[in-house]
Amino acid sequence: MTIAAQTEAVEYLRNHPLLRTGDLDEARHRVGQKFCDHRLDIAQRHQDLAVRHNHVAGRHSSINYLHYGADVTIDPGMLDSFYLLQIPLSGQASVRHRGSDIIASASTATLLNPDRDTTMQWGADCRKLLLQIDRGYLETVARQIIRAELPGPIRFASRIDLHSEGGRRLRQMVCACVQAAEAGVLFQGAPSGSDLRVEEDLARALLTRLPSNISHIIERADHGSLPPGIRAAVEYIHANLSNPIQLSDIAAHVDLNIRTLQNGFRRAFGQSPMRVLRNARLDAAHYHLMAQTDTPDVTTAAFSNGFSHLGRFARDYKARFGHSPSHTARHQDCG
Repeated sequence: MTIAAQTEAVEYLRNHPLLRTGDLDEARHRVGQKFCDHRLDIAQRHQDLAVRHNHVAGRHSSINYLHYGADVTIDPGMLDSFYLLQIPLSGQASVRHRGSDIIASASTATLLNPDRDTTMQWGADCRKLLLQIDRGYLETVARQIIRAELPGPIRFASRIDLHSEGGRRLRQMVCACVQAAEAGVLFQGAPSGSDLRVEEDLARALLTRLPSNISHIIERADHGSLPPGIRAAVEYIHANLSNPIQLSDIAAHVDLNIRTLQNGFRRAFGQSPMRVLRNARLDAAHYHLMAQTDTPDVTTAAFSNGFSHLGRFARDYKARFGHSPSHTARHQDCG
């Protein structure tokens, strides 16, 4: 039997029970201890709560099976310290996040960002697998991938099609982790080396397989090993995107002559240092224009990322991303 076929009948992590209760206050308190403080209410007064919460955890993440057994409304506000991937196993839930209303089902998962408000309504037959990943850890893994500082908070698209390649792969990975935990070889106490590798694999999968406001940066990141001088030059570039630095400034900072610096960048990236600087500035401006709230206008995005000529910025931006910066500002989908 496939994993997909099993989900209708199986209570995952049955051997790792955390909570069994019909008491609303206890459910709110105990579930909140593993996630965050939240408001929990029974939507239909005649229904009885029958909470089943199973839980395993590593150092930076946890996997949970959760079923309330009644129609409930959940208002956690902002999660603050973690991301939460919610994979429905049965039933449906209505999730409002980042201004969008999503019907979560066996074909649609949701990914909640820590700095955006969330409200949810779970049906009585709604059962979910929940992957919780620490925000700071995910950001650390992201920095390792892009070999640079992040331009700001990481924000994922909230709706995940579980039939897409990325959604299907994430679901398979989480279910495989559940099966490993049930077999007693994963998340059994003090984190082991294999636990830490699995946690990194999960974080990397979220970052590389699901759309976010840094997907374009990840796609263009160089994954090979760079010589120390070139790596230092890239770090200097990303630390000074808003400053009017020149080629001579980069060379002086890493103690290389200009010709050596240029040759090193052409070997590593196929581009000159100043082209890498320009593209990094364009990526940063693109990131800011994709932010769904507190969106800067095009002029602010350009000037705050080192561009002093709006016409040239618009031309270079369209060449890199295929459309104008004003189009991005009007059509934010993964910001």
